[in-house]
Amino acid sequence: MLVRALIVVLLALNLGVAAWWLSRPPPPPYQVLASTAGGAPLELVGARPVATAPAAPVAAEGPVQCLRAGPFADRDAAVAAQAALEGLLRAGTLEEVPGAAAGYRVLLPPAADRDAAQATAARLAAAGFQDLLVLGPGAEANAIALGAYRSRQGAEQRLQALRAAGFAVQLRPQGRTEPSQWWLELQTTRAEAVRARLPDVGTGECQLPQPAAGAAGALR
Repeated sequence: MLVRALIVVLLALNLGVAAWWLSRPPPPPYQVLASTAGGAPLELVGARPVATAPAAPVAAEGPVQCLRAGPFADRDAAVAAQAALEGLLRAGTLEEVPGAAAGYRVLLPPAADRDAAQATAARLAAAGFQDLLVLGPGAEANAIALGAYRSRQGAEQRLQALRAAGFAVQLRPQGRTEPSQWWLELQTTRAEAVRARLPDVGTGECQLPQPAAGAAGALR
């Protein structure tokens, strides 16, 4: 009987605690503490939006244009000018325009010895090239001279005919020679930005291949 009475008492106590827990008033809302000495109240991190700097405007792209810059006195000056256009070009190439000379020679470079040079001369004659001379001792010993010309055009025609026949001839200037000039052939969709960095730029012919969108070419 005593044990049963204790169980009844404990059960009554548990029921009383549960009833008190369910009927208790809700806690007051949390208040952010503020200093009594004055000043702004504390704020939780992240409560205030962070200001961001506006992005720099990107220059609008236009249609593909071909430009020609130069002439430059030497290759280094042309390469430096191309470097100043970093990020503005879709493609570009470097062109050398040889300076004028007093005359031009068409020459087959020196052979290993005299016999080899004479054998090559015989092949040239058999191919129909009679105007030739195997050179004697000197800086061009055993080379074969194949004509001297005042104009570059005449020398080029002779050169092409010999090369078409399978002979690796060369064109060499002689006499006073003016220095070569260097030009930049450029392709860009930002022509105005190119002109702003390199004022002496004219419009050129689009001889460069059209690259895919977004592709950038380096000078060769």
